[in-house]
Amino acid sequence: MTNASEGRERKTFGKSAPKRGGKSFDTRDKYERGSLKYGRRPSSGNEKAEDKTRSFVQKRRLNKIDKDIHKDTIRLNKYIANSGICSRREADELITQGLVEVNGKVVTEMGYQVQKSDKVIFDGQNITPEKPVYVLLNKPKGYISTTKDDKARKTVMDLVSNASPYRVFPVGRLDRSTTGVILLTNDGHMTKKLTHPSFDAKKIYHVTLDKKLTGEDMKLIAEGIRLDEGVATVDQISYIEGKPKNEIGIEIHIGWNRVIRRIFQRLGYEVEALDRVMFAGLTKKNIKRGHWRILSELEVNNLKML
Repeated sequence: MTNASEGRERKTFGKSAPKRGGKSFDTRDKYERGSLKYGRRPSSGNEKAEDKTRSFVQKRRLNKIDKDIHKDTIRLNKYIANSGICSRREADELITQGLVEVNGKVVTEMGYQVQKSDKVIFDGQNITPEKPVYVLLNKPKGYISTTKDDKARKTVMDLVSNASPYRVFPVGRLDRSTTGVILLTNDGHMTKKLTHPSFDAKKIYHVTLDKKLTGEDMKLIAEGIRLDEGVATVDQISYIEGKPKNEIGIEIHIGWNRVIRRIFQRLGYEVEALDRVMFAGLTKKNIKRGHWRILSELEVNNLKML
């Protein structure tokens, strides 16, 4: 994470907010500007120009991926690099060292062309030439976070069907009635990293309750609520600045099923709306509900450094 991004995260909860529990949860930095829920700003010519530039960059990335897919052959070093193992330059070194096999034979020739149907082995494992794709979706209510559903319900895959020529998968899950940011990718290593309990991916939620949360109950949540799996600890919790006291900001890293809802239910509250505004440093700023965008190279690099 960059120093700038760390600074933005610290601003989220206000200058005087303690680590666990507080009086204000500032929406201005973390929540997307322009959302209907928080009031639209008047659009400007600069914003429209930025939207056009962003759209152009995303189309260019997808066109580049699409061209790679329809080629009959590909250089071996690019094949290896596209699999996500290393860069092309590093792949050249692996090839010259005799560490790569194609169809059962060691290949050391620079510039060697392989077909998509060829079997390429590195370090004893079969690799594929798919270039990693990272899609950030602002999930609306009514969609489930699976690739398919036996009950024919709407899934997040319906929303990102044209986002990538490769098949992507959701990283973790948001339940059907929860909205907000969710990442989809074909990078299995990244998915495993972000969903493994030891990684402790940070998530920030905007919670709307059926009644005001008392200061005493907020303190109890900050200290940890015991659920079936154990004590559910939160990193920060506070009221949202400028909002009624039934609207709460909560930062958490555990990934237990429906953990936010169950924490409040244990104390007699019902969650009327749950919106994830940040996941692993990624926010839904400038992404309308039901829309998506491709992550920038900087964002991908930040994820890899977490």
